[in-house]
Amino acid sequence: MKHCIFDLGNVLFRFDLVHILAHRFEPKVAEEIAPIFFDRRIWDRMDDGTISDQDAKQAICDLLPPEYHRGAREVYDAWPDLLYPVPGMPELVRELKEKGHKLYLLSNISIGFVEQSMKNPMYREVFDLFDGLVFSGPIGITKPKPEIFEYLLHTNSLRAQDCIFIDDSPVNIAGAGAAGMDAILFEGDAGKLRTILQAKLKA
Repeated sequence: MKHCIFDLGNVLFRFDLVHILAHRFEPKVAEEIAPIFFDRRIWDRMDDGTISDQDAKQAICDLLPPEYHRGAREVYDAWPDLLYPVPGMPELVRELKEKGHKLYLLSNISIGFVEQSMKNPMYREVFDLFDGLVFSGPIGITKPKPEIFEYLLHTNSLRAQDCIFIDDSPVNIAGAGAAGMDAILFEGDAGKLRTILQAKLKA
């Protein structure tokens, strides 16, 4: 039987930058500062565990005007609780689980997010459906590096050819393919993904 490996951000839960910033800022300001607040040079280092969440929060503030610092800190502390499920995805995950498929999560995410999400019932309800969870921050390896796919396979005693990987990033899809997995680029449509998976899981 095939196993399904899911990404988290914009696959299971929507990572909406302006929505997150609107927790504390007016929409116009949220749009203006989103590229600064979510600077990949900072977030990539959080994802691979090379800087702490506290250091990242300070680095973000260093890029913003002083009048935005308090709001930025508040948003940073709250952002894990500001994501929301991608429509139809929790239901699809439950369907796959009920049909007996093994499910795994492979996400580039910070240590702080992992700690905070484990306390949130919204995440726990979904995470409890999975047979294995791999987060980049705690292990210090990020997608699409080959080592993170090897880590997932080894720690869960999986064979790459038995796995279907679902992610919204073409780069990560390519990484999974290079690791020997079948891979599906998720474009936000749970119904379309269900149809694709049904065909692949029957093959």
